[in-house]
Amino acid sequence: MKLGLTVDEVLATTRAVRKRIDFDKPVEPEVIKECLEAAVQSPTGSNSQAWQWMVVTDPGQRQALADVYRKGWELYANMDGNAATAYDGDDPDRQAQQGRVTASAEYLAQNFEKVPVMLIPILPGRLDGLPSMAGAAMFGSILPGAWSFMLAARERGLGTALTTIHMMHEQEAADVLGIDYNNYTQCALVTCGYSLGTDFKPAKRPPIETVLHWDSWGGAAPWA
Repeated sequence: MKLGLTVDEVLATTRAVRKRIDFDKPVEPEVIKECLEAAVQSPTGSNSQAWQWMVVTDPGQRQALADVYRKGWELYANMDGNAATAYDGDDPDRQAQQGRVTASAEYLAQNFEKVPVMLIPILPGRLDGLPSMAGAAMFGSILPGAWSFMLAARERGLGTALTTIHMMHEQEAADVLGIDYNNYTQCALVTCGYSLGTDFKPAKRPPIETVLHWDSWGGAAPWA
């Protein structure tokens, strides 16, 4: 069942949903198929359409991926720039928001295997040693599709979160799933399940003027 949201509402309220996933409600394969059909309408570099999509619902496979994810989480939790340290300003609202994000991410790590669906977008080839242009083109040919999947999921009452922590041990995940690690790159892992409630709101963000550069690095917006 679709929620009937407008395009702007979907864009503004597709949040990273971690604590509000219904772990006990399975997601129908046909709903995942609808979201994937939206995903493959996204643009790709040179119209390559070289993507592959792996959907994981088997409990044993989810548990194995959760074990890999938690190994990565232990590393990530002690890195500079993690969810707890990504913001170092003095805005109390932003500090509180960052604290909620950290708690939410920790919750997902602790309950990873309970998420009903895991989606892994995959591209052929490896990024190792590629110039920045090639890397940008590669990710630019798959992440828009992952985002389209997440937008379509939101409209269908599903919550998602795009994660990359399992890629700290990508080869182990490849071995679990039978992916040819030497010839294919996992580009993310999107957790997915029906959300507990659908009343998500736009997130608080800094004014666009604080991050905008118009025509040059010092250029102000014409409406300023």
